[in-house]
Amino acid sequence: MAAWIRMISDEQADPDLKAALDLARTPHGTVDNVMRVHSLRPNTMRGHVTLYRACLHDDANTVPMWFQEVISSYVSTLNSCGYSYANHWANARHLIGDEARANRVEAALQTRSPQDAFDGAELAALHYAEKLTLDPGAMTQEDVEVLRDAGWEDGEILEINQIIGYFNYVNRLLNGLGVSTAGDVVGYYASE
Repeated sequence: MAAWIRMISDEQADPDLKAALDLARTPHGTVDNVMRVHSLRPNTMRGHVTLYRACLHDDANTVPMWFQEVISSYVSTLNSCGYSYANHWANARHLIGDEARANRVEAALQTRSPQDAFDGAELAALHYAEKLTLDPGAMTQEDVEVLRDAGWEDGEILEINQIIGYFNYVNRLLNGLGVSTAGDVVGYYASE
């Protein structure tokens, strides 16, 4: 079972759901369980797809794609979300393109010790991700000023914030409904 609630297959979908499923299709032509779990409410699927693509796959974003995926992976680690971690760490590993570096980064994320693989602006962003994920009520203006002082521009700070917020949302969706990668193509860059 890929989730704790019923998910509707392509073959059983009515026209409204078929349109939402087509919007959610991956480059592989499949609909991942993270989207299919919305099949009982196609409007939330459409909203989820739009938010996801704006946060992670928008050409206007200037935070490097590999680092967007690292942030995604770190938030998913902090939330113990195996589904998001499997997908987004596969993407990060691919984009890093250096096996030894990727192994160091993964070890640092898994041990919640980003300082073991990062410094400067990247480390500041990962510290921000950790605090916003684990203690959102304690955030202060100083947390944003630290990012700015580390070299992030305000638009990039917004991008980082939105990636963190999105993954906190999706991690809770996935963990709360028991969604697994069963039947999914794991990772955006995976080849079938």
